[in-house]
Amino acid sequence: MTDSATGTTGPVLDLGPQTEVLARLAAGVTDEQLAGPTPCPDYAVRHLLGHLLGLTVAFRDAGRKDLGVTTDTSPDSALPDITPGWREELPEVLAELAGAWRDPAAWTGTTRAGGVDLPGEVAGLVATDELVVHGWDLARATGQDYTPDPAALRVCHDFLAASVDDPTRDQIFGPVVPVAPEASRLDRAVGLSGREPGWTPRA
Repeated sequence: MTDSATGTTGPVLDLGPQTEVLARLAAGVTDEQLAGPTPCPDYAVRHLLGHLLGLTVAFRDAGRKDLGVTTDTSPDSALPDITPGWREELPEVLAELAGAWRDPAAWTGTTRAGGVDLPGEVAGLVATDELVVHGWDLARATGQDYTPDPAALRVCHDFLAASVDDPTRDQIFGPVVPVAPEASRLDRAVGLSGREPGWTPRA
């Protein structure tokens, strides 16, 4: 966005607060929880964490315009999983992602993620959506409290709301789950992402 006083352009959103939320959630996952279910039907907790690691690397490199294998690979190419060093690696790459998107250039021009060419700003919005919604997934799957960064949540909600009339959206997010008009912004965003806000692991 452009500062009217200076005429300079800055980042649309600082992803740092949301990546810090995710890092804390990941640190709270126990080894015993790795095989547990998540709101993503095909993912156990370990797969969700593997997906988070992969998308964080991909969107870090997309923000840097460092295009290659990490930005060209579809997230559906294989079932993601964690590696032995994931507890150290994930917070590091989350911080690197936030740093990459603090550069105003990340939000301009064209980049690539998941093998799809995107305007820089759209890629940043997709990254925000991934960080917010998968943060909710991880918190619900592991019984942790979740308070996303308010600015990231607002961007995520508005991004998802804008996609409702897109005929191809269900291929990415799944059908919208209706929620009460008075529901929280987080619950509305979760419903827009195709998830049931009341989801809990089955005993």
